[in-house]
Amino acid sequence: MSVTKATEAQGRDGRTPTNGYFGDLLRRVFSRFAADAMDDAPQSRDFVLLDVLADGDARSQKDLAERLGINRTVMVRLIDRLEEVGHVSRTRNPANRRSYVLSLTDAGRAALDEMRESMALRNARIAAALTPREQRRLVTLLGRLLPETEQPATQSIEYLITQAHLNQRRTFDALLGDLGLRVRHFGPLTAIDELGPCPQQRLAQHLSITEPAAAEVVDELVQAGMVSRGKDPHDRRRYALELTDRGRELRPSLYEAGERMQSDTREALGADGEEELRSLLGRLLEAQA
Repeated sequence: MSVTKATEAQGRDGRTPTNGYFGDLLRRVFSRFAADAMDDAPQSRDFVLLDVLADGDARSQKDLAERLGINRTVMVRLIDRLEEVGHVSRTRNPANRRSYVLSLTDAGRAALDEMRESMALRNARIAAALTPREQRRLVTLLGRLLPETEQPATQSIEYLITQAHLNQRRTFDALLGDLGLRVRHFGPLTAIDELGPCPQQRLAQHLSITEPAAAEVVDELVQAGMVSRGKDPHDRRRYALELTDRGRELRPSLYEAGERMQSDTREALGADGEEELRSLLGRLLEAQA
């Protein structure tokens, strides 16, 4: 089933399924390109890290690793090297003295500017699956997802995908804030609602994330009393995840926030813009598979 067709199916009780939310598709495309850059030349890896930090400080190495979808051990090594050359600084997080806030230094900003030209070649490879007209249309639609005050000068597709993803993430975090949740909790909670009781491995596969990443967020949800780990009736050697009473209480508000985010996205993109952008992003994602 294609990415576009997969999003058309309706979930339980007519709700949008987890992988039907536009933000989930945008996250998958962003994560795919970030992973490719991490496997590419060192400059590509540095560019991704510095570019994300240029958008704002990361509250911890764990937070940055999660945003980029990479292993935390790899992240530590990358940040160590960037700090050593003076491109990134670590300062104690006043909200959590056990973690460090990561910031881009002036030298890091200068290095980022120098990298942009070479990254233009990478952008051409990424966009090769689309015609020039489709590339221009993709740039236009992605730009609609950014505030007027944050319209970037660059037309790099990878850069715009990154900025659109981060902006959607910030907006959705604000919508979920009153529930004591963040974007990283939304996908797992709605997926467990759809699939549960389900093993953690299936949850990771459904969300297209690694099992360690799934384990981390499930730990947070278990500690918050929203998810429980029970025995899998089909395999007593593993756990099955399901919502607790607390998780089910939050379910209406959770889906309401998701639909509000969907509605705001449709309004920003225009009547046919969301479907068109889904199609274009889906083709980029499938070309990278």
